[in-house]
Amino acid sequence: MSILKDIRKDLGFLDSDKKKKATEDRLIKDKNEVKSLSKKDVYIIIAIMAFAGTLISYVETMIVPAIPIFVKFFSSSYDSVSWILIAYIISGTISAALFGKIADDYGKRKVFLILAFVYAIAVSMGGFARTLDELIIIRAIQGVGMGMFPIAFAVINDFVDKDKLPLAQGIMSATFSIGAGFGLVLGAWITQSYGWQWSYHSAIPVAFALVILAYLFLKDKVYPKNLALKQKGKVDYIGASSLGIGLFTLVLYISEGGIIGYTKLYMLLTLAISFISLAYFVRYEIHFIDPFINMKLLKIRNVLLSNVVGLFAMASMYFLFFTVPTLLQDPSPSGFGKTILESGIILLPSALLNIVFAPIAATVIKRKSAEASILIGLGITLVAFILLLNYRYTVTDIIIGSAVLGSGMSFMLVGVINKLLNSIPRENAGEATGMNTVFRSIGMAIAPAVGGVLETTYFISVKVAPTITMHFPSATAFNYIYYTGIAFSIMGIILTLLMKSNKKS
Repeated sequence: MSILKDIRKDLGFLDSDKKKKATEDRLIKDKNEVKSLSKKDVYIIIAIMAFAGTLISYVETMIVPAIPIFVKFFSSSYDSVSWILIAYIISGTISAALFGKIADDYGKRKVFLILAFVYAIAVSMGGFARTLDELIIIRAIQGVGMGMFPIAFAVINDFVDKDKLPLAQGIMSATFSIGAGFGLVLGAWITQSYGWQWSYHSAIPVAFALVILAYLFLKDKVYPKNLALKQKGKVDYIGASSLGIGLFTLVLYISEGGIIGYTKLYMLLTLAISFISLAYFVRYEIHFIDPFINMKLLKIRNVLLSNVVGLFAMASMYFLFFTVPTLLQDPSPSGFGKTILESGIILLPSALLNIVFAPIAATVIKRKSAEASILIGLGITLVAFILLLNYRYTVTDIIIGSAVLGSGMSFMLVGVINKLLNSIPRENAGEATGMNTVFRSIGMAIAPAVGGVLETTYFISVKVAPTITMHFPSATAFNYIYYTGIAFSIMGIILTLLMKSNKKS
C-alpha cells in the first residue's frame, strides 16, 4: 500500500485529490447543504415532508363538503362557486411544475421555505374573504402550496436509501388521503359548528408551524462531483404562462360548456384559445434551453405512461369526492339527505384504507415491481366503480364502494411515483415529480368538470317545500360518471402493461 501511495504521490494524484476535496469544501459552505444525514435526521425530514403533504391536502379538501354553504353565503350559483376549486387546481398545476424545476436549480430548501411562507399567508387570508371573487383569488394563491409536493418527493429521493425509498414514497403518497380524511371530517365539523371561516382560521398556526419546522430541519443534498458543473437556468415564465392559459381555457370550456352550450361561438373560441396555447406551449418547451417541463423526459416511455396513469388515478379519486358527498347530502329520492359532517364520516374509511395499504404497496414494489402495484390498484379501482355503478341503494353500499376505491388509490399512486423516479436520473427528480403533479392536477380538474356537466344535464325535480321545487342529479348522471371511471381504469391497465420493466423498480 505504501508503494502505491508513493507512486500516486510521485505522479501528483494525491495533490490532485487534495485540491479536489478543497474545492468541494469551498463549494459546500452553507450549513444547510450536506452530503449525507443520520437516520434520525432523515426520519425527521420525511416526517416534515409528510406533514406538509397532509396540511396541503387538508386545506384543499376541507371546503369540498361546504360548497352548498358557499352558494348560500355568497348568494351565488354552483357554477360560480366551482371556481373556488378550479382556481386552486390550475394555480397548483403551474406551481408544481414550475417550482419543481426552480428547486432543482436554486436549492430545494430555499424554494420550499418560500412556498411554505406564501402558503401560510394565503391560508391566513382565507377566512377573511368578503366576496366570492376575493376567495377565488386567495384560493389561487393557496395553489402555490402544491409546488411543495414535487419538492417533497425530490427531497425524499435525495436522502432515503434505495431499499427504503418505496416505503418513504408510500408515506408521502398516503398524505393525500390523510389530509383528505381530516378535511372531510374535521373540516366539515368545524364548518358545521362554527362556520366555514373557522376552517381557515384554525389552520393558520398549523401552516406557520410547517414554515418553522422546515427552517429548522430541512437540508439540501449536495453531490460534490456535480457542484462545479451546476448552473442556474432561466425561469421559464413564457412556458408557464402558456400552459396556465391553455389549462384555464380548457377547464372553462368543459365546466361552462354544459351550461352555455359547447357549440356556442364564445365556447368554441375558448376551446380554440386552449388548443393554440397548449400547442404553443409544447413547441416552446421543445426549443427552450431550460424548460420548466422537460419534454425530453416525456420521450421516455415509462415517464409518459406513468404520468398519464397518474392523471387517471387522480381523476378517479375526484370522481369519488365529487359524487359521493352530493349523493349523500341531496334529499330523497335523489340522495340520502345526510349532513355535511355525516357525509365526511361516511367517506373516512376510504381515506383510512388508502393509508393502511400504502406500506403494503411499498412491499409489492420491493418484492415484485412498480407495475405490479399499479395494476393491483387499477384492478381494485375498476371493481370499486362497478360496485358504485350497480350497488348504491344504502349508505352501507356507498361506504363499501368508496372504501374499495380508496384501497386501490394507494397501490396506484405509490407505484406511479416509484416507477417515474426510477426511470429518470436523480438530478431530474424535482422537475419529473413536478411534471407528474401537473398530470395529476389535470385529472383533478377534469373530474369535477366532467361530473358537473353530467350532473347538470341529467337531473330530477324534487319538492323541498310545499311551493319550492329544485333540481338534483339523477341516477343516470351518477351512472355516466362511474362508467367514465370504469373506462379510465381500463385505459390505465392497458397503459401500465405497455411500461418497460427496469431493475430500479
